[in-house]
Parts: sequence; structure tokens; C-alpha cells
Amino acid sequence: MVTDADFMRRALFHAGRSEGVTTPNPMAGAVIVSPDGIVVGQGRHPRAGEPHAEVFAIEDAGDRSRGATMYVNLEPCCHTGRTGPCTKRIIAAGIKRVATAMVDPNPLVGGRGIEELRAHGIDVDVGLLDDEARRLNLGFSLTQTERRPMVIAKAATSLDARIAAAPGVRTPLTSAEANRRTQRLRASVDAVGVGSGTVLADDPVLTVRDCYRPRPLARVIFDRELRTPATAKVLATLAHGPVIILTTAAAPSRYPERLRELKAAGATLVEGTGDLRHDLGLLVPFAISTLLLEGGAVMHAAAWRAGVIDRVHMIVAPTSLGEGGVKLFDGIDIRLSELTPVKVETLGPDTWMEADVHGHR
Repeated sequence: MVTDADFMRRALFHAGRSEGVTTPNPMAGAVIVSPDGIVVGQGRHPRAGEPHAEVFAIEDAGDRSRGATMYVNLEPCCHTGRTGPCTKRIIAAGIKRVATAMVDPNPLVGGRGIEELRAHGIDVDVGLLDDEARRLNLGFSLTQTERRPMVIAKAATSLDARIAAAPGVRTPLTSAEANRRTQRLRASVDAVGVGSGTVLADDPVLTVRDCYRPRPLARVIFDRELRTPATAKVLATLAHGPVIILTTAAAPSRYPERLRELKAAGATLVEGTGDLRHDLGLLVPFAISTLLLEGGAVMHAAAWRAGVIDRVHMIVAPTSLGEGGVKLFDGIDIRLSELTPVKVETLGPDTWMEADVHGHR
């Protein structure tokens, strides 16, 4: 027998199809089911500025919306932004019941959409598959509640918890299979971030390869001392998306020549305070709600200590690098009790582990 949860999972599936493309909007999917349990309409929000999932589902269902139930992973909006309020379309379509997984954290909505639907005689159930819905749109929720992006830390490590053979030494660890999975992960976020030490050691381009990404990918370099050279390879890839160097307010006056060279190379300079939690908020106006933090060890450690890492992807290669190697997370002991395991995959010879940081689901 098909249940409410099955239909909500279908709505979540449609929402997830827009991963990496809807920012600054959330991912949303909607499914309309007739009184006899037949799916008559479905849709997703494809990108900011286009109709929301509810509108696509109603248009798909047509007159069959009347008397039906709508399943949607996020509370329908009740305000006018780039598009009109979805609540009005739901009411006009004659939908009898709405099941929504979570309340919209946007203060312009925040339960008002539910209240409006109920005021027009529509039954509204809230909380179905709430955990799954919150996890899917954690980036959107954090930009609304904490004014910062969700941070996903990704690191490749040896069996003895080392990420490089020695400081400043580029040490490829992962297999082709794991590398392809990394590209898909990059394609799903708004930005990739590294510390200046990683730029100096590896000179990465930080682009998405071997898979399709429909919108530009921002690259963020955390660089308090403007150590990034204007000749860095990433600055030759501006066609793929902006390169944002997040520095401190004092750095430009201390290093005016470096500043001039980086601007001439096309970098976007953002002056922060040096407080990581605050400075991450400076990325939100660039339509960044999810940041994949790829390294290095010092950068990961700083983010962990600041309490801004929300999700972890760890790739473990079946090799050891020895005591002289660079320690994962700069030697911080991350206890399993601080993580909520999500998934473990085998990719070639490597093991890919995904976990949520406790308290950030």
C-alpha cells in the first residue's frame, strides 16, 4: 500500500534533482495525488526566478488538482518575490489537503503560508519526513537563520590519517573512481573553498570536470595574508565562475602590490574580520549557500574549531604515509560521537564516508 511517506519521498526526489542550481532559493518538489491515490501532477523548482514546484505540479495536474492532496517538501510561500505566492495558486486550484515536510525558515514565510491555507479550509499536515527535508535544504536554512552557508568538509586521507607525505608536498591519494565522485560532489554545491596553503602547494583549478554543471561554480580562497599568486591556475578559469579571495581588512594596505596584481588577474577581493563564522556570511550575497571546503589541514582545523562544519566527506585510501605526513584536520581528534553517519561507499580501492556533524541536520 502506498503511504503519505512514499509520496513525500517522491516530492523530495524531485526537489533533489535541482541540487546545486536553485540558490539563493531552496530545493523544492511537489506531487499532487488524486483522492483515489493516483499521482496526477508533479514538479520541481528548477532555478531562482522560475516558477516554484507547486506551480509546475498544478499545471501538470490541471483540473485533476481539485479535491486532491499536494505533497511538498517545504511550506508553500505566501509572499511575492520574483514570482507570486504559491498559496494563492493552491487555493485557486481547489486542492483539499497539503502535506508539507517542514516550515519555511525564511522569515517572510515562517508558518504564514500554512496559516493562509488553513484559513481557506485546506487541511495542512506538517512534519512528514521532516529530517530528510531539513537535511536536503540545510544550506538554505543556514543562510536564513545564521546568515552563512552550509560548510561541507571533504578530505582524502591515508589509513594513518595523513593527507600529504610532508608539508607543502602534493600527494595524490585517491583512485579514479573516487576522483569522479569528487567531481559530482563539486557539481552539487555553490562554491568550492580552500586555504591559501593548498593553492601554494597544489595550484588546483577547482573546476567541475567529467560531469555537467548548469551554472557557474564559485571558488573561494581563504587568504589572510594575500599569499595567493596572481599566476595561480585557478585565476585562469574565470569562465567557469568567480574566484573570491576572502582576506582581512588589514591585508590590502599591508600588501598593496599583491592586491593590485590579484585584481588585475580577475580575482574578487572580499575583506573580512578574520572571524571565520562572520566572514562566511560575506559569501551569502554571492549566491553561495553551500560551500565544499576541500582543504588543507589548517583550513579544516580552523573551520572545525569555529564550529562551522556541518557535513563531512572522508575518502580513505588503502595506504600509509608515516609519521612525517601532514595530519588530517591538523591533528584534531574528531570523536565519532560528534558525527551522525550517513553513508559508506566503496569506490575502487578507496572507502568514501559521509557524515553529518552532530546537531546540524
